Amino acid sequence: MSGDGAALLAAIRDGDEASFGPVADAYRRQLHVHCYRMVGSFDDAEDLVQETLLRAWRGRAGFEGRASFKNWLYRIATNACLNFLERSPQRVTAPDVAPPTVDPTTQPRWATELPWIQPYPDQLLDAAAPAEAEPESVAIAKETIELVYLAAIQHLPLKQRAVLILCDALDWSAAECAELLDITVPAVNSALHRARTTMRAALPREPEQAAKRTAPSAEETVLLHKFMDAFERADADAVSALLREDARLTMPPALMWCDGREAMLGLYRQLLGPDRFGDFRMVPMAANRQPAAVAYLRARGKPEYRLAGLNVIRVEDGRIAEVTSFRPDLCRGFQLPTRLS
Repeated sequence: MSGDGAALLAAIRDGDEASFGPVADAYRRQLHVHCYRMVGSFDDAEDLVQETLLRAWRGRAGFEGRASFKNWLYRIATNACLNFLERSPQRVTAPDVAPPTVDPTTQPRWATELPWIQPYPDQLLDAAAPAEAEPESVAIAKETIELVYLAAIQHLPLKQRAVLILCDALDWSAAECAELLDITVPAVNSALHRARTTMRAALPREPEQAAKRTAPSAEETVLLHKFMDAFERADADAVSALLREDARLTMPPALMWCDGREAMLGLYRQLLGPDRFGDFRMVPMAANRQPAAVAYLRARGKPEYRLAGLNVIRVEDGRIAEVTSFRPDLCRGFQLPTRLS
């Protein structure tokens, strides 16, 4: 251990809060992303990071310096998440809790009491990636943070979920993972194999085919702007032309979802047709490394646009495969303006 490292270790273990606070806080954003992956909730991740740093401070005498300070924090955070998940209901998407909507023009039933998966702003993902070339800068690539990935890992047993995130998202070795979880290396390898098998069946493409990008592609950006333009022009057919035939629309926390382009078109024709509630203004955004558009609605006879929701788009083979339209109360982490003039 270097002289600086030994001094830091001594300061941490001796209870030097002036030294401990800034060092621990430097990992706050990375820990937040880790907790978010584990639990699927931006809001719960906030609480879990606070709990992690509090546990670290209270247990600082137990930090022996054998592992890095960062790995020690990740151990505390992972265990905090596992304890939380053992007593909390699974995060859901609409297909988990409701059949496809037969008539998309019916009034949706809102289920705000359910634990819906929440989106994550790309701006904060960028802040979480360290400047140096560490695994986290790759870990926050699209394939391990997009919504379809988060929805799939909700169905993994908890230990498999932790192993998958630690090994595949954070690039930890099986030995490091085994030490963190207090299990054997063969147990880690077995859990990782089972988790990867489940994920391959759940995801719409092979993981290795997923683009390892940290921003929406040029193709995705073009599709996003076409989507936004069609909404602002109230052109439902133009929206439909951007969709895959098997596209899907969900609207958390609504207990309804549209399975297929025709079902989505039925809803969009109502939303954008001559009897629509008003006019839309769309603002480009990025969430979970996916293109997104913030929707503002100016109701008929009203002078201003009010926040209506966040549309997160998934693209496959040059067309929109999925639109997740989050209501504003599920997007608090984005700190979106509530009104536009």
